[in-house]
Amino acid sequence: MSETFMIVFWAVAFVFFLICEVATCTALVSVWFALGALISMFFAIGKVSFLVQCIVFVVSSALLVALTRPFAKKLQGKKVPTNYELDEGMTAAVIEDIDNIANKGRVRLSGTDWAARSENGEPIPAGHAVIVVKVDGSKLIVRE
Repeated sequence: MSETFMIVFWAVAFVFFLICEVATCTALVSVWFALGALISMFFAIGKVSFLVQCIVFVVSSALLVALTRPFAKKLQGKKVPTNYELDEGMTAAVIEDIDNIANKGRVRLSGTDWAARSENGEPIPAGHAVIVVKVDGSKLIVRE
């Protein structure tokens, strides 16, 4: 392969990985590969073999991830709980009798109707208040 082709190849890889970084909303996902491609491009300019350039790309990308990812994770801040994690422990109103055997039952939680099942398998009549134990897909597991 020609030296010019390899320089252009690594330059295109560098730009590609930068675009991927900008396109992903998660910080610092592919920037390591962009920097690895940039380093490999300099090796291509130095007329080093393609095999060595590929090894440099892999090793430099891996080293950059290993050395800087822990620091980057600290910059990202605390984990924000998702909606289903916020629902656990909340009180919901039973709006349709909960009967696990008949596979029926609905509760209203924060204005939203959910399918519900009782934690212990016991029926729970409509009108009762229940505590959300966990979210299982699109249904809530509840207890009185």
